[in-house]
Amino acid sequence: MSEETHKKKGVVARRAARYAAVQALYQVEVTDADVSGVLGEFLEHRLDDEIDGLRIADMDRTLFERLVRGVHGEREDLDNMLAGALAEGWHVERLEALLRVIMRVGIFELEHRHDLPARATISEYLDLAHGFFTEREPALVNGVLDSIARSLRPEEFEAAKAQ
Repeated sequence: MSEETHKKKGVVARRAARYAAVQALYQVEVTDADVSGVLGEFLEHRLDDEIDGLRIADMDRTLFERLVRGVHGEREDLDNMLAGALAEGWHVERLEALLRVIMRVGIFELEHRHDLPARATISEYLDLAHGFFTEREPALVNGVLDSIARSLRPEEFEAAKAQ
């Protein structure tokens, strides 16, 4: 397998992990299911499923589990960051559950995965939002994640401005 093919498979595996993590966390959010049970369901029984053309079987399982457990464990902190980036008068609880989950996962990656540039992370979650929404929601995801990224990783944006 060429290096380029290997790289593309990695991108697809991470994208599939993000989509699956959002689906799993959404399930936890709306049903109040046990996170370990939902993880097991995805890893044992949903591998043949497809989400927006991505096969769950092709996902990066380590990233999937890290995202689901991490976001679930840090939900309160993530919601606090999210609340700080929303326009005055908006509250996290007022957001549609799927939109809230997408932004939580994006914020988690911005905070914990510095191996991916902030702008690339934002782009991934903007694409993900477009997979579920067609109206204003993707723009909201973009604005919120951009604001939080500038707060969490100011050096990346300062370096880009200097060039």
